[in-house]
Amino acid sequence: MSTLRTYLQLCRFPAVFTALADIVLGYLLTRTGVDSGSQLGLLLGASAGLYLSGMAWNDIFDRKQDAEERPKRPIPSGRISLPAAVMFASALTAIGLTCAAAAGIRSLAVAGMLTVCIFLYDGVLKKTPFGPFFMGSCRFLNVILGASTAGVRFASAWQMPQLWVAVSLGVYIMGVTWFARTEALTSRRSVLTFAAVIINAGLLGLATWIGGWTISSGFLIGAGGVRDPKMVLLILGMIALTINRRIFMAIQHPEPAYVQSGVRMMLLSVIMLDATCIYFKLGDPGLVYAASVACLVIPSLIIGKWMSMT
Repeated sequence: MSTLRTYLQLCRFPAVFTALADIVLGYLLTRTGVDSGSQLGLLLGASAGLYLSGMAWNDIFDRKQDAEERPKRPIPSGRISLPAAVMFASALTAIGLTCAAAAGIRSLAVAGMLTVCIFLYDGVLKKTPFGPFFMGSCRFLNVILGASTAGVRFASAWQMPQLWVAVSLGVYIMGVTWFARTEALTSRRSVLTFAAVIINAGLLGLATWIGGWTISSGFLIGAGGVRDPKMVLLILGMIALTINRRIFMAIQHPEPAYVQSGVRMMLLSVIMLDATCIYFKLGDPGLVYAASVACLVIPSLIIGKWMSMT
């Protein structure tokens, strides 16, 4: 049991549910419901494999820094050897790509792009100014992966509204990545404030779609299925208010405990943002899907008490 827990810690297992929520979102943005449970299952498997592998590769590449800043993590603590960690991460990557291939060649193409972004972020760009952009790109591609089996052409997955929503969530995660950049140390207030602007830009992107604020200018993102978008905007506003409250607390107290708590909450909020977008897109008939996605918060919270998400 302790060995299982160690490997789950290595891949930050509680956070994988945010990636699964993205897949369901991308899938349902291109449909009115689940028309192929097996296909959706393969996409979920692809996302889980690649997301968990990305977290494991992150620790593999960061093992020297973690030895100084996070010595209790599985690799620097010696609970998992480097060869074992590499084999584990490689197996997860293989599982993700295999599931994507089984879902279809278009899904494999998107998964391949996602894999490239994961390795670029983890192995090369994480400590550069381009790092947050590539982490946001991973989230963007994860949503597109969910939409990758739509239509009959590769371009079908890259249409509105999924393209707009994926970009908005990518921007949001880019901001969260900036916010978490020095979470193991005392963060700079200026960096946290800059990250807050990016985070809210992503939230504004979602609000723009839900509120239909671009329609008057002739730019169509896509209509939703709800009768009253104002109610959905209210839900989004409540989520944004909760996020910004944690951001403000972290800026006031930029110590690791406050910043890490904020990052954890912002990651969990991805699930609620995805559920809100699903409800807006499908309306009342999609309430069961939105509620099911929202329930992914539960295992994430429960397992998160057992191990860290960040």
